[in-house]
Amino acid sequence: MGQPHRDDEGVIVEAERRAARLRSDEHRFGRRGERFDRRSPFVMGMTASAGVAVTYAAVRVLGSMSSVLVLIGVAMFFALGLETAVSWLVNHRLPRWAAVTAVVTLVFALIAGTVAATIPPLVQEARQLAEQLPHYLQHMQDRSSLLGRLDERVHLQQRITELVTGSGRFTVAGVVRTGSEVFGVLSHIGIVAMLTIYFLADMRRIRAGFYRLMPNSRRPRAILIGDEVVAKFGAYLFGNVLTSVIAGFATFVWCVLLDVPYAVLLGVVVAVLDLFPYGSTVGGFVVAAVALSVSIPIAIATVAFYMGFRLGEDYLLTPRIIGRAVRVPAGVTVVAVLLGAAWLGVVGALVAIPLAAALQLLAQELLFPALDEA
Repeated sequence: MGQPHRDDEGVIVEAERRAARLRSDEHRFGRRGERFDRRSPFVMGMTASAGVAVTYAAVRVLGSMSSVLVLIGVAMFFALGLETAVSWLVNHRLPRWAAVTAVVTLVFALIAGTVAATIPPLVQEARQLAEQLPHYLQHMQDRSSLLGRLDERVHLQQRITELVTGSGRFTVAGVVRTGSEVFGVLSHIGIVAMLTIYFLADMRRIRAGFYRLMPNSRRPRAILIGDEVVAKFGAYLFGNVLTSVIAGFATFVWCVLLDVPYAVLLGVVVAVLDLFPYGSTVGGFVVAAVALSVSIPIAIATVAFYMGFRLGEDYLLTPRIIGRAVRVPAGVTVVAVLLGAAWLGVVGALVAIPLAAALQLLAQELLFPALDEA
């Protein structure tokens, strides 16, 4: 660095002279030296000690940053899903910046259009529900009615009263008071959206940096397997959103045809639940519970409808929309969803299936051949 030295720094002065001779235009920091002898006891001991220390520090750091890492992981999941559409546009001779802009604009336009179309009916139906609540409570007091018999068995009126007045464990008043939690959720959504755009815009550099970590001899096959994993994420994301829209629309049509109240609200609920594995089944029971306010035969018909829709989604919609890109056995799907939900909650359940598909591909291409050759 051109600093003056004292006489007692002769070793450093000599090292700087050697460094100046090593430096060149081709090798700015000099040529690489010989590798350490990895079989040396000193190197092995230091490596083991450093490995333990680094592992312990990594566990502590990752534990303290778990919430941030979850947001980053969700953003990367969406970015990998949207990368399929961006790559398709780029392959059709569209500049990458234009492809990213088009995909992001289309996604935000679809979200804004959906919100604008559903919010007014949702507000109206929520208002109707609030107005009809005293009527439902009155029916619960009539032991000859269906709601009255249900109240006699499961104490519906008491549970609703506890929920509204705040004496229950999970209270509506408590949820309303926690405005900071709502702000936190909105801020998390904004962070995920921003990171998704950044990751999508810089995906080529991220991809190149990831593959650079692979040994040169294994890099071509790593590229083929990695790109296939990205394709699985994209196919699952688009297919999942499309099947959820179909489930929500089918719910809306069913409720309108059979005069089941709150058709728009129930359609949105089923569409959101269908984003998760077996969510349409859970949504079907919610719709059937609301259909009980019409009649018992309508509720039974609703249960039958969603059982048929579940079969149609599994054997008709999913194979045609997602295709062979994400093909995970049913048992693996259930286990993956349970483990993902236990690990990361809703986020874990959402990404469980594509992660299981990616691990299945890695096992088929890397683990099983190595075991067969052993």
